[in-house]
Amino acid sequence: MEVAVVGAGLIGLTIAHRLTAEGHSVTVIAPREAPHMASTGNAGTVAGYAVDPVGTPEVLRDLPRLFFDRASPLALHRPSVLTLAPWLMRFLAQSRPAAAQRNRLALAALLEGVEDDWRALAASVGGTDLIRDRGALYAYDTPQALAAARPGLDRRRTLGAPVEVLDADALQDLEPTLPPGRFAGAALFPGTLWFTDPAQMLARIGAAGPAARLDARVTALAPRRPGWSLTLDTGQTLNTEAVVVAAGAWSARLLRPLGLKIPLDTERGYHLEFDLPEDAHPLTRPLCPTSRGFYFTPMQGRLRAAGTVELGGTDAPPSPHRWARLEEGARSVFPDLPPPARRWMGLRPSIPDSLPVIGTARPGLILAFGHGHIGLTLAPRTAALVSNALKGRDTPQATSPHRF
Repeated sequence: MEVAVVGAGLIGLTIAHRLTAEGHSVTVIAPREAPHMASTGNAGTVAGYAVDPVGTPEVLRDLPRLFFDRASPLALHRPSVLTLAPWLMRFLAQSRPAAAQRNRLALAALLEGVEDDWRALAASVGGTDLIRDRGALYAYDTPQALAAARPGLDRRRTLGAPVEVLDADALQDLEPTLPPGRFAGAALFPGTLWFTDPAQMLARIGAAGPAARLDARVTALAPRRPGWSLTLDTGQTLNTEAVVVAAGAWSARLLRPLGLKIPLDTERGYHLEFDLPEDAHPLTRPLCPTSRGFYFTPMQGRLRAAGTVELGGTDAPPSPHRWARLEEGARSVFPDLPPPARRWMGLRPSIPDSLPVIGTARPGLILAFGHGHIGLTLAPRTAALVSNALKGRDTPQATSPHRF
């Protein structure tokens, strides 16, 4: 089958790799220099333990402080409030207890076995050397914070995410270069994978298959008999049997003219990188200071501090104070870090229920976007579901494009 994949981020290229291996004739369409792409600037973790949606009763209860405290790990880009209002109303509804639990169960089912998915994909593209499997940590500032986190950790364990609770001494033994006494304890998610360089992994996936590549932006989709017609910003028209829309934060605007209204907006993520020699990394695995809401991830030649959530659409400029808060948080743990060498802001495509959109929207039109924080984690699983959709097989109702 001839298939056009719209989007060349981690989701799009992983789909293209899978479909090419299955014998489809695949063309990937995306600009070579896509700004704010979330695939390379993330925390690099395969977060199989991320079964909690962003919207929960606890977040709902704390929303005024979270949204309007500039230091909060969950923030609202205030000039974008009016355009975000419809998305926010859906988010509030999905944060209620019954909806949050339904989304949690769906996420747990979707995330089961993602580590094995990634081991297989990395082996197939020559990327095994970029993966580490030493687990990841959530670190808590005080005994009270650790105690308050235990019900949530127990819930993750019940949903299949292995977790071990460490006291301060056990954490210090595991990560001896942490400042003594900085944290009261931690949760260890053993076996969690992470990448030493997400951009290199993306490049290897893109280079591994014979999929064709068009350096262009798709401006319109139209059904034809048979298949679909794609209009490109180069003036070209491409006709194909099937289309996979995997354009991340830019996906919904392609679908609106077709009458498909997907509640997609963006969580703007930020990172800073501190250049360090390989033998001077202060951590041996990713660590999240939970009160700050970001991850430290040791990567090749650098320490990345990545995370936080700022709801703000696709077109607003970065908020410099988010980088300032990240640096302040990083230095609250490691005060002797060098000046940041790089900074980045990217757009995580986000749906109010924290579940991606994966499945058939129209005959021959497959959607694969909206992964929020778990796009890297779910890339190979998404490719498998897209493959099933092209074969006419059912995909999970929880990710259906028609659930809205």
